[in-house]
Amino acid sequence: MDDTTDTGGAGTDGTGIRITTLAERPELAGRLWDMKDSWPEFAQHDALAWLLYPRMVAEFPEYVLIATDADAVVARAFSVPFAQHAPGRDGTLPAQGWDRILMWAFSDLRRGVEADTVSAIEISVAVDRQGEGLSGRMLAAMRETARARGFTEVVAPVRPSGKPAEPDTSIHAYAYRTREDGLPHDPWLRVHVRAGGVIDSVAPLSMTITGSVAEWRQWTGLPFDTAGPVRVPGALSPVHCEPEQGFAVYVEPNVWVRHALS
Repeated sequence: MDDTTDTGGAGTDGTGIRITTLAERPELAGRLWDMKDSWPEFAQHDALAWLLYPRMVAEFPEYVLIATDADAVVARAFSVPFAQHAPGRDGTLPAQGWDRILMWAFSDLRRGVEADTVSAIEISVAVDRQGEGLSGRMLAAMRETARARGFTEVVAPVRPSGKPAEPDTSIHAYAYRTREDGLPHDPWLRVHVRAGGVIDSVAPLSMTITGSVAEWRQWTGLPFDTAGPVRVPGALSPVHCEPEQGFAVYVEPNVWVRHALS
């Protein structure tokens, strides 16, 4: 377990990186998006993200992490508590992944349902600080934050970082591909497994982004003038285009990973 998380609002590790919750440093709320990240443009237009990211900042600040190096924001992480074992859910992680977890978390909060699990929502590292191991440290900080609040499990609808290079490969085949040493083929899945995570299942429709063909042209620079699958840089699977109907739909698959906090 990484021990660089600042859980008391004081100090940094030997590299100068300071990781805290937003609850500990609320003055940083407006700076969460200061850094340039590697999300593709179309991913900025998920309807649930537009609706619920501001609410995560306002209502779950103790589950939002921010990493700074001196005055620079170098990484951020969002997570939410939810009731995985509530009636009707039965501990099964949803096929709708990221989208469904966000809906469950805020529904549970509104209805006063006690959370029993924390789910990762996002871990992002500034583009000029990638390759320094910050993603793994943010994951460790997320796990430790959940453990400190009494939770025994963190789950994550992981967006495999190598999957955009293989948009036509089935997520079911990709998720379970391993190297000779038995670790996942995918680099981001490998970080999770090395941290103690176990691949649980696939979330085949984890995020759904819809837009007019004009919007998709603006987001991607591609013509979107042919019916059928369109391969978009940064997408984990092809975008389905219906130019005669004037719209296109992207359904992103993720991979569920469970982290037991023993």
